Amino acid sequence: MNSISKDKEIQVNHDIRDREVRVIAPDGKQLGVMSTKDALRYAQEAQLDLVKIAPDAKPPVCKIMDFGKYKYEQSKRDKEARKKQKIINIKEIRMNPTIDEHDFQVRLKNAIKFLQDGDKVKVSIKFRGRQMTHTKLGEEVLNKFVEGVKDYGFAEKEPKMEGRNMVVVISPKETTEKE
Repeated sequence: MNSISKDKEIQVNHDIRDREVRVIAPDGKQLGVMSTKDALRYAQEAQLDLVKIAPDAKPPVCKIMDFGKYKYEQSKRDKEARKKQKIINIKEIRMNPTIDEHDFQVRLKNAIKFLQDGDKVKVSIKFRGRQMTHTKLGEEVLNKFVEGVKDYGFAEKEPKMEGRNMVVVISPKETTEKE
């Protein structure tokens, strides 16, 4: 039975400074509102900890439980939740407005592979020198690219200029994952 909790937000045993608390027994039964001193005595008789679980309630709600077991189960739940998170990476593909057909197909194939892996793809076309006067060519190339990957992903927004680059971000289509 520890009296000091390492967590700042969870108050245990003698850390609880409220005058009165609503107490819940280990089996889930409500014991009602009582002074903190009586609740601590009740918890010590059961050889368990008094843990404040709802500090914002009036009066605060405390439960009599094994705090070590509670912390262990909480860490297991957090670990399980982290396992299920999907990390999305953004892969970038660079081209120029006068790209050759074979080079275009290679980049298209790579983009499809990235989208199948669940990554976003940022496709950018860099305009050099006088190419800035022909941004329509770059937009046509990007639209052709988006059309080529439409079975695997979709453009989040229309192609837009960012300085000397025209950019479009393609997100993967949602697929049902087999586990």
